[in-house]
Amino acid sequence: MKRNTLYIPAIMLLIITSGFVGWQGKTIYDKLETGVTKQSDSEVSHESWGDFYTYSPEATTETFGTKNMLTGVAVIEPGKQIHPPHQHSAEEFLFIVDGEGTWSIEGKEFKAQKGDMMYAEPWDWHGITNTGDTPLTFFVVKWDNKGVELPKRKE
Repeated sequence: MKRNTLYIPAIMLLIITSGFVGWQGKTIYDKLETGVTKQSDSEVSHESWGDFYTYSPEATTETFGTKNMLTGVAVIEPGKQIHPPHQHSAEEFLFIVDGEGTWSIEGKEFKAQKGDMMYAEPWDWHGITNTGDTPLTFFVVKWDNKGVELPKRKE
């Protein structure tokens, strides 16, 4: 009888771990495969600065050569920014689909406009602010590489 009572904590630990490792039976990372994601399938969040459509969530998405892959579309209201210039270990592309604003790259600011594309290496300071009169919309792709050593963090 005593031996059976050890199974209960083990089973509970397995259930809790399964819930933590994956929601609805998924693993920690969902590997993207060739295909199309419709905007209606993205998750939209409404923020004080505007809206963000998440096509692949950063913490749970990987591809063949990447992990922590984020893809999304941001719509920033005039006079707003998602956050101040920042840095992170991920590489990132940001493409302005509509609107205008101000880029901040490594402490320098300059005009941002429709059709511009920004690339930020790991640890480079970057950001964008909508300084126009209409919403600024951009598409973002951000990821960490698998098997590629990161450069040292910049201060």
